[in-house]
Amino acid sequence: MTKTLLFLSMFSSGLVFAQEDLLKDIDTVKTNTETSQPAFKALQIVTGQSTKLAAKKEWYMIVAHRFGDISAGFKDFFGLDNASTKLGAIYGISDAVSVSLSRETNMKTFEGAVKYRLVQQSENFPVDIVGYNVMGANTELDKDTYPHLKFSDRLSYLTQALISRRFNEKLSLQLTPSFVHKNLYEPTIENKNQFLAGLGGRYKISKRVSVNAEYFVNFDDHSFYKNPLSLGVDIETGGHVFQLLLTNSQINSDIGYLTNATGAWGKGHIFFGFNLYRVF
Repeated sequence: MTKTLLFLSMFSSGLVFAQEDLLKDIDTVKTNTETSQPAFKALQIVTGQSTKLAAKKEWYMIVAHRFGDISAGFKDFFGLDNASTKLGAIYGISDAVSVSLSRETNMKTFEGAVKYRLVQQSENFPVDIVGYNVMGANTELDKDTYPHLKFSDRLSYLTQALISRRFNEKLSLQLTPSFVHKNLYEPTIENKNQFLAGLGGRYKISKRVSVNAEYFVNFDDHSFYKNPLSLGVDIETGGHVFQLLLTNSQINSDIGYLTNATGAWGKGHIFFGFNLYRVF
């Protein structure tokens, strides 16, 4: 696993210097000169979604890892022994609508999602507004634990409004009000319906590197879980966006990340990870 991670890091860094011309279109809008450049270059700020969408007929492949708690030190080789992997694909139906399907090893979760642009930032409107809807299925649940388990019990749902603004070439911010509904939940540690508000941003420090951060507040007043807080670095190369990150949630499915974070930054319970996108 260590060799794999080192290979991916070296591979992405090397491409930075070899594929300059392929980056020219990343920050541009194809036809409408009145619209602003995209607020984000990656489809995610860190783990949460950004207002960027796949372009029409584009395919994205996603590989995401979240390693174990680094506070265990050499015992678990700083978390590298306990990886959770997410594989997914995204397709742009049009420049304004995309669909995705992913599967994560943690809780054996499948998620299907649709992402759609409602308003685009322009000279006449100050922000981008994008809708994002997810249905997740937890296939790890079994009838030995839940004898009366039905398929509908495995399902959970997420609705988000992604509201971003590109302030200048370097700084972009996003507000993300969110609603989660779970068909199966444990009432002693969480509520069936959960409302969250997220704030995220990107600050460009060089032509191909930016630092990113995001934080979500869960207004579930008796939730056992922590508010997700994540920091990341984006490395842009031709055809790729490689994201290195630290987070307090090992789960990187959309719903699990928001509602099932267990780490505490103050105690060093942090998970290292990365997101790798390949566009076709």
